[in-house]
Amino acid sequence: MKLSNFNFDLPAELLAEYPASNRDEARLMVLNRKEKTIEHKMFKDLIDYFNEDDVLVLNNTKVFPARLFGNKEKTGARIEVFLLRELNPETRLWDVLVDPARKIRIGNKLYFGDDESLVAEVIDNTTSRGRTLRFLFDGSYEEFRNKLTELGETPLPKYIKRDVEPEDADRYQTIYAKEEGAVAAPTAGLHFSKHLLKRLEIKGINFAEVTLHVGLGTFSPVEVEDLSKHKMDSEEIILPQSSVDVINTGIERKKRVCAVGTTVMRALESSVSSNNMLNTYAGWTNKFIFPPYDFSIANCMVTNFHTPKSTLLMMVSAFAGHDFIKEAYEEAVKEKYRFYTYGDAMLIL
Repeated sequence: MKLSNFNFDLPAELLAEYPASNRDEARLMVLNRKEKTIEHKMFKDLIDYFNEDDVLVLNNTKVFPARLFGNKEKTGARIEVFLLRELNPETRLWDVLVDPARKIRIGNKLYFGDDESLVAEVIDNTTSRGRTLRFLFDGSYEEFRNKLTELGETPLPKYIKRDVEPEDADRYQTIYAKEEGAVAAPTAGLHFSKHLLKRLEIKGINFAEVTLHVGLGTFSPVEVEDLSKHKMDSEEIILPQSSVDVINTGIERKKRVCAVGTTVMRALESSVSSNNMLNTYAGWTNKFIFPPYDFSIANCMVTNFHTPKSTLLMMVSAFAGHDFIKEAYEEAVKEKYRFYTYGDAMLIL
């Protein structure tokens, strides 16, 4: 499989700038891999495809307000700082992206907030992910984190050209988000409403939560034609014993085990035992899934509609079959499904 296998024409107007008015009223395309059928539904119809003791695996990561705007010392130039990863809580070191990058050198200071109470110094600009900053702040670590939250903005993806609006803070977060650490939302989960989760629970569906803190590496463009040479950025995952037990029981009972999102699928496939069961794990994964690939844990998945040449599209193609996904995406474009972060959803059975 080559990069060019995953290109297609996506009209710009199909990139969703806003979420559906209600979470569970996005559209849902249902693909049946065995029957090779495509159905058009609403997301809340998802419940019709699950029975008692089936398992839904959710990513409970929580997005933090990772986008800051500061001013460069002396020139006052406005600089966007995107927090990627905390390297050391004690020294307040962070990996960040800066824009415009060409204006930033080692030793430069950036000032944030009207009162300039938060200052950052650039200490390295040679990392693969951008820059390393040290934040200078008089106060406790808790006060520092509160200051980041106060000054930070919801990190909507760059393709959304509008300004961040108040509702984005809520809608760019799953309703079951708990563990703070993601710089991008696990978007397949954005479609679940409290009402839908309650209905699924009443029907006897079991839930298992895992954590994968989504980094920007998920969205990094693939720049090599030979996919085996693409390297994913590492992301932190936690697969707790309680969730592993629920998932393994589902596998043993031959039930549906559904990964809600590509992040969940990657987390599950990163810790598989020799007899194709799930192991507990806490650490990092840089797993890149593309066709051909044999999946060990989940036998169905919920996902959004992805952009051309993205690693997310490659994983979905590996799961549903490249030709079937190609056909489904042609149908999605024809039927004007909404793509990307705030777009519509797909259920692959």
